Formats: sequence, C-alpha cells, structure tokens
Amino acid sequence: MTLSLITGGAGFIGSNLADELLKMGHKVTVVDNEYSDAHDQFYWNKNTYNVNCDIRDYKTLKNCMHDVDYVFHFAAEARIQPAIKNPIEAVSINSLGTCTVLQCAREAGVKKVMYSSTSAGYGLNPYPNVETQPDDCLNPYSVSKVNGEKLCKMYTDLYGLKTVIFRYFNVYGDRQPLRGQYAPVIGIFLRQLAAGEPLTIVGDGEQRRDFVNVKDVCRANIMAAISNPDDEAYGQVYNVGTGRNYSVNEIAKMFNTKTTNIEPRPGEAIKFGMFTFIPYAETDSVKIEQSKTLLIVEPKQDLLASYNQSVSKIIQKTGPQLIT
Repeated sequence: MTLSLITGGAGFIGSNLADELLKMGHKVTVVDNEYSDAHDQFYWNKNTYNVNCDIRDYKTLKNCMHDVDYVFHFAAEARIQPAIKNPIEAVSINSLGTCTVLQCAREAGVKKVMYSSTSAGYGLNPYPNVETQPDDCLNPYSVSKVNGEKLCKMYTDLYGLKTVIFRYFNVYGDRQPLRGQYAPVIGIFLRQLAAGEPLTIVGDGEQRRDFVNVKDVCRANIMAAISNPDDEAYGQVYNVGTGRNYSVNEIAKMFNTKTTNIEPRPGEAIKFGMFTFIPYAETDSVKIEQSKTLLIVEPKQDLLASYNQSVSKIIQKTGPQLIT
C-alpha cells in the first residue's frame, strides 16, 4: 500500500488532498499543529493517521517519515500580513521548517516531495507570469517561500531527493477560509454576502488574478507524485493556474451586491496584482517537454460554476434578500 504524508494536512488544501488520496487507496499520515489563523476550522480526517506536530520538530517529524512514499508539503505561515508583522517566525516556519521536512524525507528514503509555493514570488514581474521570470519578492512571506523552493532544488541537485515545486495562484473551493482579514478574496466575499455586508475591494479592484480550484490543485499534486518524468524535471518550478483571469471588480460583480473600496495593506502587490497565468505557454522548449511529461493538467473546475454553487448554498441558508 502506498503511504503518503501531508504536512498542513488539516488545512484548506491539505485536507482536500487527504480525501483524494484516501479514495485512491493510499494510507495517509497528516501532520499539522493548527498554527494558522487563516483557517476558520481544521479538518482532521478520521481515516488518516493524525499527528499534532510542528514541522520544525525534527525528532517527531522523522518518526512520522518511516516507510513514507510521498510527501506533500503544505504547512506554512501562508499569509502576507502575519509574515510582515512577525518576519522571524515566518522565515523560521517556511524556510527552516521546509529544510526539516526535506532532511527527514531524505533520511527516510522518500520517493518524492511535492512543495507548495506561491505566485507571490513573481511580485511585480509583467504578466503573464511564467516560470522563467526572475524572482521579485516584496515581503517576508514570498521571500521565505521562495527560499523553500531553493532548498528543494538544492536537495534534488545535491542529495538526489526528487522534488516538485508548485507556485499556486489564487486557490478557492471547498473549505476555503471565509473569515479573518487574511482569507482569500472569494472566501471573504462569500462570508460578507452571507452576513449581508458590502464586499470589500482592495484598491481600485482592477488587479487581475487567476483563480484555480482546490480540486485542480490536488490533481496537479497527485499527477506529480505518480508520474515518472526524466530526472531534469525535478527541482523545477511549475505554475498551477487555469490560464483565465478576472479582475477583483469582475468577481465582485458576480455577487450582484453592494461594494466598498479599502486601502491596500503594506506589502501587497496592487499595481500588477497576482496576475494572469497562461500555463506553460511561454516557457522554453525544455520546460514544455517537462510539463507535458509531468504536470500538464487541464483544469476541470470553472470559477463561475463554483461561484454559483457557493452562492446558491448561502441563499438557501439565509434567503435571497441578501442580494440587492
């Protein structure tokens, strides 16, 4: 039986992946310490082996790695504003924590490590954001996550540990955080709609973003784990998006309710936003071949359809009077 370990496996993306791996017949270990304040709640699956552990705890994490085939590394300080307020902690979790995960995986003989990074590493690069663009980190969060990418590549090049690095764009879907100032924009809008509040738009709302469903993110992780590409495909960065983009204003209009604009928070890339992503369209020929072998995943989830389902659920619970 295949054994997979998910760090941050009780959170938004990790818990969705745990469900999918269980359906595939994997035995799943979830490591989480419920650190993040970005989640409304945590999702511990009763069918997984659950360990409450900080990823910087080398001894405990090493014990969890016995006989593990695949590691999916989601655990992180995953929000910009908390990282700005406490950069030492963010760098410790995202960089030292990632190094601890990689070292434990290496010592345990893990087959592959899938590392979850962020499109925030592109900063103010012109769009479309492609993997060949230089890093442009604007805050401690993106610096610490991109540093994790460098550690993955180093562990691949120096130690032979197979790693796959994902840069996610704006992930939404089941179990997305709905409250707190660090929730994703769609989660915030859904929560505000349910409460009958105006939707808050940062800046002028014209920043454009690619929204990718959590189900497609899970599919990308699973495909990376079970595929067998050439060795040069490992230690590389791969964007995970849909190739379609929406402005925040366009998203707000889908909700057909009142809006209000607020000032940008420090460290946010408002001038260009977290941009359009066209998957693999402008990468070099080597990366295209790698992508075809390893990670080409046609997105199956549509933003508008997912939005309609979510809003329908809210209307069923609260009544249609919320939409004006």
